[in-house]
Amino acid sequence: MNLANKLTIFRMILVPVFVVVGYIGMLGGITGEFLEIPIYLWIMNIIFIVASITDKLDGYIARSRNMVTTFGKFLDPLADKILVLSALVMLVEFGKIPAWIPIIVLAREFLVSGYRLVAVEKGGKVIAASVWGKLKTVTQMIAIILVFIDKNNFADCISYFGGNMELSLGSLILNVITTALLTISVIATIFSGYDYLKKGKDLFKDTK
Repeated sequence: MNLANKLTIFRMILVPVFVVVGYIGMLGGITGEFLEIPIYLWIMNIIFIVASITDKLDGYIARSRNMVTTFGKFLDPLADKILVLSALVMLVEFGKIPAWIPIIVLAREFLVSGYRLVAVEKGGKVIAASVWGKLKTVTQMIAIILVFIDKNNFADCISYFGGNMELSLGSLILNVITTALLTISVIATIFSGYDYLKKGKDLFKDTK
């Protein structure tokens, strides 16, 4: 068990801690606010940030120190998906984002996972990650971090511009940025899934 794999396992362990903190906070077990944001949301955000850092760190360590293992190849992407989807589902639970966002993300992950299984069966063909996949990852991570410190919910800025609610300038700017990043991440998710469909279409041609 090398250092890179230990970091990946640590990230997996952080996920249930992250979820438990969320439910304890919702049930009133963690009280108080900081900058008008509940303390438990700050704690969850810190856990998510730490987990995201280990995501980058374990990959770097594995490559730079020649610690790439089959176990790491299996667990690392799995840990990433569980972390992101857990965060998105909890944000739906808090009423901060709509359910269709994690639904689209989950559908894309099922699609990609299915293609990879077929690719292995067809001889291990690797479908390279596109710019859409990289854009999805970056915007998704940043957006999730910002949602936790945004007092408002997804797209409240649209209601503001429609004259249906009042927001301070700071809250409005943060909500605009958060909403934009989440929207970009969803668009990138859809296009990266399409890119997999396009690049991997030959995988479904039966050979005689």
